[in-house]
Parts: sequence; structure tokens; C-alpha cells
Amino acid sequence: QVQLVESGGGLVQAGGSLRLSCAASGRTFSSYTMGWFRQAPGKERAFVGCISRSDGKTYYADSVKGRFTISRDNGKNTVYLQMNSLKPEDTAAYYCAATSLTQWTIPRFYDYWGQGTQVTVSS
Repeated sequence: QVQLVESGGGLVQAGGSLRLSCAASGRTFSSYTMGWFRQAPGKERAFVGCISRSDGKTYYADSVKGRFTISRDNGKNTVYLQMNSLKPEDTAAYYCAATSLTQWTIPRFYDYWGQGTQVTVSS
């Protein structure tokens, strides 16, 4: 069992930055690929990016590539989402999730989810 708690959301102006954190409980954090998803009102939950459990490689949605960076600290059981050059269209609730599978972009293949943290980007 893994419990995930996100933090770091808030209100920021377009062009600004935020760093989200996701703290995980349990001793098996390093055995999971960690993903970030976002969901805007009236829209489906969308893949933002992930960091693999095996080699720490990262993968991103085209919409955030070059602006967002995911990292993890297995010693602290924490994964981070650094968001730069934020745009109003990045406004959403952001969720971290853990998966032991390889279908990293699909929400239903994730085993555990955090409660989400709201990011609002004003124009």
C-alpha cells in the first residue's frame, strides 16, 4: 500500500513557476514509476509526465515538454514536478500517481493516487 500526498499548488501569473511535491508513504517507493496527471474542469484526466522506477528516465506530454521537469528522491520518498513558463491552459488539479506497470500514460493503469493540488495560472 502506498499513500501519496501532493503539495505546492497555488496561484501564479503566466510565465511564472511552481514546484509540486508528492510525498509517498511505504518502503517500496523506488519500485514504482511515478506519474503526474492533471484535470481541468469538464475535461478528462490527462498525462503530464512520469519518471521510471528502473533508470529514472522521464517522459512528458508534448504540451509540457521543455517547460516541466520531473525528478525523484528515493531517499525522501518524494517526486517533484517543476513547472516553468506556466500558461493559463496549465490551470488544473494536478495529481501524482504510482504504477508498477508500463502503460505510463494511461490513468487506469496506475495503482495509487494522491488527492490532488490545484494550480491556477492567471493571464
